[in-house]
Amino acid sequence: MKQHGAAHSAQRLEQMISKLREQSFRLTPQRLAVLEILAASEGHPTVAEIYEAVRARFPTTSLATVYKTVILLKELGEVLELGFPDGSNRYDGSRPQPHPHIICTACRRIMDPELSSIEHLNEEIAQKTGYTIQHHRLDFFGLCPACRARR
Repeated sequence: MKQHGAAHSAQRLEQMISKLREQSFRLTPQRLAVLEILAASEGHPTVAEIYEAVRARFPTTSLATVYKTVILLKELGEVLELGFPDGSNRYDGSRPQPHPHIICTACRRIMDPELSSIEHLNEEIAQKTGYTIQHHRLDFFGLCPACRARR
């Protein structure tokens, strides 16, 4: 899992910890490990990938513990879930607000492209349709440079 800068990761971790404390949730070492992984990851890991990383530090951790923690963070708005039809949902704890993703259809790598023109899209769509935008998801699919080179 690729990592963001240390300052950003530490800030996200503190935000997640604060949110859990505000809601009076316990901060077990295993739960804290899940938070650390999600705060630092750019790779949009699956629950299984998070579980493997946590289990390396805490071998007795259950998959259910990791899953429940991820779902709790999602419900608190601290993790963005990227659902896929095959059930291989991925999670973004580094940037939990809606933002665009580019997904490789071969290796399934997910990146967060920085697009300057996307910021006003919600406002424009709301203005043109009359909808109140509550959430959005914008995904681009294609082949990453590494997979394209292999073909």
